[in-house]
Amino acid sequence: MAPAAGPGPQAPFEQQQPPAPFPPQQPGPYEQQPPFEQQQPGPYEQQQQQPPYEQQMQQQPGPDQQWNGGPGQGPAAPPQGPAPVVGAGWVVAVAPDREYFMAMMGRSGPEAAGLNLPSYSPEQVLPLASGQIAVGRRRNSTGESPDIDLGSAPEDPGVSHQHALLVQQQDGSWAVVDQNSTNGTTINLAEDPIQPYVPVPLHEGDRVHVGAWTTLTVRRG
Repeated sequence: MAPAAGPGPQAPFEQQQPPAPFPPQQPGPYEQQPPFEQQQPGPYEQQQQQPPYEQQMQQQPGPDQQWNGGPGQGPAAPPQGPAPVVGAGWVVAVAPDREYFMAMMGRSGPEAAGLNLPSYSPEQVLPLASGQIAVGRRRNSTGESPDIDLGSAPEDPGVSHQHALLVQQQDGSWAVVDQNSTNGTTINLAEDPIQPYVPVPLHEGDRVHVGAWTTLTVRRG
């Protein structure tokens, strides 16, 4: 029996070449993405843009709608302030005013400690007429007396001889003008006096304060 043949001579080692680099793959038709583009919403996605608030028109209520004031009514009118004093039919009432006196005493210094509110003084009522009414105290040296004389008993020592004027303006309305008085003129318990020689319009119910305790109230006659 012949001996088994051994392995034959091997071929010399062949140096294997490294595989060629793979070329960069280009994406296929299903992989290639188009450049990003902003998509426009479809007809069911597109929402109507609202105009700015200032440009929105206010809707008027129909006949079946209701305002706060009730069915068939327009919007409630804003509250009106006191009526301006215009034309004839107005008066000014002059009398001591305890509320003003107490407020004045609270703001005054020790020089006002000796003042006392008159226990009784009848109210004076004068019509707003003749275009101008002077408020002050009479001058004993000359006998000059204003239309509203606060120098008679009980004399208000805080009133100047030419204290203030009630003046009718060109449009028929009335205003108060301080005549650069010593102690000033205030309105409706204000702490600060009005500016001298500057007309301040008057309205129904306005209270003009002069001196230590005197208040002039404007009202309908």
